[in-house]
Amino acid sequence: MAAFLLPDLGEGLTEAEIVSWHVQVGDVVAVDQEVVEVETAKAVVEIPVPFAGRVTQLHAGPGEMLAVGAPLITVSDEAASGRVDGASGNVLIGYGTAGTQQRRLRPARKDPAAASTRPPVVSPIVRRLARTAGLDLAAIHGSGRDGLITRQDVDRAIEAQAAGRRAAPAPDAGRRTDPAPAARSAEPVRIPIQGVRKIAADKLSRSRREIPEATVWVDADATELLSLRATLNAADAEPRISLLALLSRFAILGLRRHPELNARVEDDAIVMGSPVHLGFAAQTDRGLLVPVIPDAQARTLEQLSEALTAATQRARGGTLRPAELTGGTFTVNNYGVFGVDGSAPIINHPEVAILGIGRIIERPWIVRGQVTARQLTQLTLAFDHRVCDGQTAGGFLRFVADCVESPARIMRYL
Repeated sequence: MAAFLLPDLGEGLTEAEIVSWHVQVGDVVAVDQEVVEVETAKAVVEIPVPFAGRVTQLHAGPGEMLAVGAPLITVSDEAASGRVDGASGNVLIGYGTAGTQQRRLRPARKDPAAASTRPPVVSPIVRRLARTAGLDLAAIHGSGRDGLITRQDVDRAIEAQAAGRRAAPAPDAGRRTDPAPAARSAEPVRIPIQGVRKIAADKLSRSRREIPEATVWVDADATELLSLRATLNAADAEPRISLLALLSRFAILGLRRHPELNARVEDDAIVMGSPVHLGFAAQTDRGLLVPVIPDAQARTLEQLSEALTAATQRARGGTLRPAELTGGTFTVNNYGVFGVDGSAPIINHPEVAILGIGRIIERPWIVRGQVTARQLTQLTLAFDHRVCDGQTAGGFLRFVADCVESPARIMRYL
């Protein structure tokens, strides 16, 4: 017998939930055949088996959690001879065996039979939270698209459950003769720090512990930038160019001039020379994710905008590959979408800098000696002081701000 273990999930993920099996005991499987669909805190993925043979045991059923390294499926003895060395293996970071990883991951297939019994929940964090609180997901109304049950829905159900317990009369309430006891304080709601939240917490904590961080910021007049975007997005223009794509493009050009900010620190050395693998902060029902656009410096503005839009959709749909959440060298964070002007973003370890973008809002501004209304934004750069000083950081931020204020200058550097 040959047992295939749940593979390394990458990015600190240590467990997965079985969504559905594509095989049954007694079925014959081939090397690299997709046999099971699992759900992690970050994505829904299909896992191939690196053996050929007859299935003798499935070690977990739908809805059950398995730890990395735990037995997943066992096939008969002939499976061992069917293994292809160098093409398959138990360590499948990013999912899939060598030579087949590109087709492993896709959105979960809809099973009509399963849909009628399985509550519409994407995130295993949401399921685990409900399970810990003793909630029946089938009784919770989902507020997300197509009735998707979100973490906020479960949090509200937990609060309602706690309120119900507080309001319920004591078993002997009818026999009381003494005055009612003083009102008790509300019971605390405990929310486990796990899944995506745990991964983010660990990375952010490590960033604060290890990186001597400094922050610089500048206000920039984005009036011309908005005008350029409107021109680019004429009625018949496709794809639509996002502000994040424009600002990311400015940052990429800035990194060409200041490559120290696209580096990493290893031991006592600064490692430079990497392509720009651009990370961007994406808020989802599963928590904060940072998808990565590889080789962003090699993409046109249209290609970059398309990649950012597609990655955002996959992040919110829970279908990002773990490999799409690793390997970033520089991150942009558009917290302006939350209606705030500024922030001091935390560097995404092991990177050495992050660009923060505040909301664009009309404010008074002096133009050629006259006060006039302009569209302003605040740009912030947090950087690792080990890799550069304020002159480099300020030079990068000033370049990005100049591109925002006079976006036509970008043509000089394309």
